[in-house]
Amino acid sequence: MPEMHTPQAGDDRAADTDVVALLMRQHGDIRNLFDEVEQSQGEERREAFRRLVRLLAVHETAEEEVVHPFVRRNVTGGEQVVEDRLAEERAAKETLAALDELDTDDPKFMLQLTRLRRDVQEHARAEERYEFTHIRRSTDVGGLASLAKAVKAAEAMAPTRPHPGVESGAANLALGPVAALVDRTKDAVRKAMGKD
Repeated sequence: MPEMHTPQAGDDRAADTDVVALLMRQHGDIRNLFDEVEQSQGEERREAFRRLVRLLAVHETAEEEVVHPFVRRNVTGGEQVVEDRLAEERAAKETLAALDELDTDDPKFMLQLTRLRRDVQEHARAEERYEFTHIRRSTDVGGLASLAKAVKAAEAMAPTRPHPGVESGAANLALGPVAALVDRTKDAVRKAMGKD
């Protein structure tokens, strides 16, 4: 069976010198993966859903570790903006964790997936409006590039599954590396057992 590949920061070979452009591309990758899950069946749907789960988990971790702290420090009203995004992330992670327990052939799966997609898309629009726009206004080209590098580094160490309740920088620092190790171990076991 081919090795599962999930897009992460920089996979499209773009320069990644702008954190906002990088995260916007990932929002597009997430929309495309939702389409792929919805339009496929059987093993293809399972594999597409696993890639979606992984991308959502690493993307949100990077935002929690890099984007949200920057917004808190540099955007007027940033504390409330971040708290609103964290509440959205928590709800989405709970839905995603529940979905991850269902088989993709379960009749409840598509109903839950539709709910998750709506929540994720609303969350992405809020990030784009309330965070990304202000990030561009709050830093220069060098700052955008530095944040892009930080996002890529955070994604490399991120857990590969949703962990509801871990939406803060402190919680991610405490659990992130451990959760990532556990998740990557589970991924390796699944692969070894042919459940990729």
